[in-house]
Amino acid sequence: MNIDFHTHVKVAKKSDFSPDYFKEMIHEAKLAGLDAIALTEHFNTSSLETVYQYLDDHFDYVQDYYDADGLKIFPGMEVDVREVSHILLISRRENVAAMFRTLKNHLGKEDFLPFSALMDLAEQYNVLKIGAHPFRPATPLTQHAPEQLKRLDALDLNGKDLYSIGVDENRSKVYGFAERLGLPVTGGSDTHQFMQYGTVINTLPENCATIDDLKAAVHSGNFSIRISDDLKLRVKSATLIKKLVKQLLEKGKAVHVNS
Repeated sequence: MNIDFHTHVKVAKKSDFSPDYFKEMIHEAKLAGLDAIALTEHFNTSSLETVYQYLDDHFDYVQDYYDADGLKIFPGMEVDVREVSHILLISRRENVAAMFRTLKNHLGKEDFLPFSALMDLAEQYNVLKIGAHPFRPATPLTQHAPEQLKRLDALDLNGKDLYSIGVDENRSKVYGFAERLGLPVTGGSDTHQFMQYGTVINTLPENCATIDDLKAAVHSGNFSIRISDDLKLRVKSATLIKKLVKQLLEKGKAVHVNS
C-alpha cells in the first residue's frame, strides 16, 4: 500500500474549504500512485470541522478510514505546541473530534498546549503520533527533551524540507536524529497544492485499514520511502502557488483554487 502520512486539502490556512478542489486533490493523489493518505490539516485552520463534515456527508467510513472514490483517507490533524513544534496526530474520526474539542481552547499562539500536555491528551486515545518536519528552522523538534520525544511513534521525512534544506542533508539529519531516539521515520509530502503529491511515498507491504494496522507497520520499520526524482521542481511549483494564494488572501481577495 502506498501512503502519504502528511497531507493537507486546503492550499492555505485562511483559504476557504472548496469541495471542488478537494475532489481534484483526491483525483491527483490517485494519479500520483497513492492508495491512501493521512489527512493532517492544521488544527487551527479556518474550517477544520467543515472539512470533516464534508467527509462524513459524502464518503463511507470503513473501519478507520474514509473511502474517497477508492482513496483511503485516514483522519488526523497537525497541531502546534507551545515550544513551536508541530505534531501530526492520526486516529479514528471520533478520536480526532474528541481531541479537537479540547484543542479548540488552545488555537492561538499564546494558548498552544505544551508538548507534554499534547502527548498526555493524545495518549488517552489510540493515536499515531509523528513529529513533523523535525529540522525546519522555524519549527524544530530538537529543543524537546529526548524522554518527551520518545513518546512519539515516528519522525517525519518531509517533502518541503527535502526541497528547502536539501535531500541528502535533510535525510541524514532526520534519520540520525531518529536513530538516537530509537524512532522510525515516515515520509510525508506536506502537500497543500496537488502538484506535491507523490514527492514522498511510503510503500507498506500490507494494506492497512485501521490505526492499529498503521502503527504496527510504522513500528515494524518494514516499509520503504521513495523520494521522487522531480521533487525539487514539484515542491517549488506548489510552494509558489501557495505563496500567491496567501498574498491574495492577505489583500482580502476571494480565491478559488481549481485547475
